[in-house]
Amino acid sequence: MTRTREIVGSSSPTFSVVVCAYTLDRWDDVRAAVASLRRQSRPVDEILLVVDHCPELYERAAAGLPGEVRVLASHERRGLSGARNTGVAAARGEVVAFLDDDATADPDWHARLAAGYGDPAVAGVGGLVRPWWTTGRPAWFPPEFDWVVGCSYRGLPEHPAPVRNFIGANMSFRRAEVLAAGGFRTDLGRVGRTPLGGEETELCLRIAARSPGAVLLYEPGAAVRHRVPGARAQHTYFRARCYAEGLSKARVASLRGSRAALASERAYLRSAVPRAFARTLRPGTDGGPRVLAALCTGVGATVAGYVVGRAGLLAGAVRRARGEPAGDAP
Repeated sequence: MTRTREIVGSSSPTFSVVVCAYTLDRWDDVRAAVASLRRQSRPVDEILLVVDHCPELYERAAAGLPGEVRVLASHERRGLSGARNTGVAAARGEVVAFLDDDATADPDWHARLAAGYGDPAVAGVGGLVRPWWTTGRPAWFPPEFDWVVGCSYRGLPEHPAPVRNFIGANMSFRRAEVLAAGGFRTDLGRVGRTPLGGEETELCLRIAARSPGAVLLYEPGAAVRHRVPGARAQHTYFRARCYAEGLSKARVASLRGSRAALASERAYLRSAVPRAFARTLRPGTDGGPRVLAALCTGVGATVAGYVVGRAGLLAGAVRRARGEPAGDAP
């Protein structure tokens, strides 16, 4: 018996993998993502590339990708959530997995994700996202904040464990669960280069609320490598992304309640962040003062974004109660 069969078992569900893309600028990344899926130790059942309102990319992909890749144009609202919903609707597999267009999957990624579905209580399985710093990891960038660049961060479980939500670059769900929950909200999440998020967290919360016994399993053995360009290794991006995360969390909290929406964040602030501060303050720590400054900046910008987001939502609610135009939410 091969290692793959030991991992997966004989009754593994069928898998559709959805890659969403929106720009020709990432064409080489898209090709690398697709190539990594075609090299899986256990072949995936279906690969879908969903193009988010970019006709030039659609034409290039339809002509330039292998024939077994289904290339689709997103038929929902512009943005990552709409593209993902298009992929879910078109998928034929029992499980729908998502890989970012600038990520590549390890050869046993599919096998390790699939192994988690041996338990019928598991509604979704997500995996480790390793950063690939194209210009080198900045000495000041704390690993507790790798979520800023869409990657797994220090403080996540090191062994398989239930979690509240997954990181979007590497996640999968039973397709029936996503459809029953209503899919990703198209008024949340990234649109083009705008660094908002929260749509994965909000969907995971809805799945858990709908099926209280459902398990969302984090499997760090199912790993992908996520490209981090030099522009995302800058202080300006770090601050902007932290602030945008605060805005996004405010929106998710308004939809799902702050207790559920902020449970992981409270644990993170009580545990991972204090340990990061303690580590940075040890004598001889590389980049200590700069890492300390980044930790303060990251926490402060995220909290500021959340406060501004909550205030904006409250102001909008007041205007609606008065019959006035509410304006755009933050």
